[in-house]
Amino acid sequence: MSDRKGIFAGDDPFQIARRWLVEAEAVELNDPNAMALATVDAQGMPDVRMVLLKEIEDDGFLFYTNYESAKAIELDTSGKAAFVIHWKSLRRQIRVRGLVEKEEGEKADSYYASRSLKSRLGAWASRQSRPLSSRGALMAEVARITATKGANPPRPPFWGGYRIIPVEMEFWADGAFRLHDRFLWRRENKGDMWEINRLNP
Repeated sequence: MSDRKGIFAGDDPFQIARRWLVEAEAVELNDPNAMALATVDAQGMPDVRMVLLKEIEDDGFLFYTNYESAKAIELDTSGKAAFVIHWKSLRRQIRVRGLVEKEEGEKADSYYASRSLKSRLGAWASRQSRPLSSRGALMAEVARITATKGANPPRPPFWGGYRIIPVEMEFWADGAFRLHDRFLWRRENKGDMWEINRLNP
């Protein structure tokens, strides 16, 4: 498109997303990689929560969680997800819809090992999304895990990554008088050529 220039320029949407994230990291005070992840349950009821994007890969977006959490169950059931990252400081956002696959290999092991020890022990201790009798009970479980797993706990088998492989990506930037700039990248399947369209605000 002739008018897709400036912050929207480029032939690879993942490179554009990386560039925007780098810019956000310089100005956002907290968690510039925070994204609102949307899923649906088995009954089709939608759900959304904030998670942290950990990597923009060549063809996907990667984050990590407990595989027994509500979000993971919903991801596994539908195989689909959507997310939005909004940067108020930049007046920009990225919206993504796509298919989901697990990352349970060396990349998940490497990321888990890079986390602080307390975060690694916490991943073992938390039965994410399930009822908890008290904060004290959680801390007692952390103490028990610390005693049994030691200073270098392995990645829990119930904890790892999810990769969202987009079929749609929308890049949005605020415009004067609410005449925003929006470009939608769409494809049918992973590996297909992208169709790019400017959208009305």
